Amino acid sequence: MTTTKTDTIDGTVAEYVTAVIGGQLFGLPISRVQDVFMPERLTRVPLASAEIAGVLNLRGRIVTVVDMRARLGLPRNDDGKPPMAVGVDLRGESYGLLIDQIGEVLRLPDASCEENPVNLDPRMAKLAGGVHRLDGQLMVVLDVDRVLEIVPKTALAA
Repeated sequence: MTTTKTDTIDGTVAEYVTAVIGGQLFGLPISRVQDVFMPERLTRVPLASAEIAGVLNLRGRIVTVVDMRARLGLPRNDDGKPPMAVGVDLRGESYGLLIDQIGEVLRLPDASCEENPVNLDPRMAKLAGGVHRLDGQLMVVLDVDRVLEIVPKTALAA
């Protein structure tokens, strides 16, 4: 799937839902985002990898929740604030990506998207589909397919 594209006079524009994980700004292509929710009543999955926070029932659907801090090799968040989750789908399965906080929707020109810098943390680089340089900040574009690559292997191992 591709990002929602809008043609403007300046070229093609992509829309991203922004999220903060461990102090880093990330962007998820808006076309991949189903919803944003507060995960409640999370059930741990025995023998699942540490990256799987658990499963929950969201409006009648079973959602596998992926801990993005664990996925990025970051320590647990202990600031006391409840985590948020971004709902995404992959091949008909529902997933929630656990994040620290949700941001705004940004419309950015495709021309400003760059390849991953060579000095980007390797844990981020393997999940990134490029970066946008914003005012004094780097937004890492999350490749949802790469983020969820862990899940099928985990399911097979269980």
